[in-house]
Amino acid sequence: MYQKYIKRILDFVLSLLALIVLSPVMLILYILVRIKLGKPAIFKQERPGKNEKIFTLYKFRTMTDEEDENGNLLPDSKRLTKFGKILRRTSLDELPELINILKGNMAIVGPRPLRVQYLSYYTEEEKHRHDVRPRTYRFGTNKW
Repeated sequence: MYQKYIKRILDFVLSLLALIVLSPVMLILYILVRIKLGKPAIFKQERPGKNEKIFTLYKFRTMTDEEDENGNLLPDSKRLTKFGKILRRTSLDELPELINILKGNMAIVGPRPLRVQYLSYYTEEEKHRHDVRPRTYRFGTNKW
């Protein structure tokens, strides 16, 4: 009963409260990301969730869109800015994932959602990570 009903209600209520309390911080971060890194301020990426259903993960952007002379994106290490490193180190880039929790795509506690490209590499045992909703990267750990 807890897993099916109570956990989802707790995830929803706690993420809603966190969004309300942290909304001023998120607004400031949104503005800073727009100024320092450009548009869009929110990074979106497809990830597999519960039952391997693909959803869009939201995070604050931490890299630029710098390209080489051929129009190819530069390596991540060259596009990650000092500001982006701070966002990642403090996990502030993860705050928009609270929206994923509200939408029901993620949970506060659960396995971390890996990228879609790794789905074909999972063993049968590893596929069980998709029996539950994935968690936000830092919110479900003791790193916050």
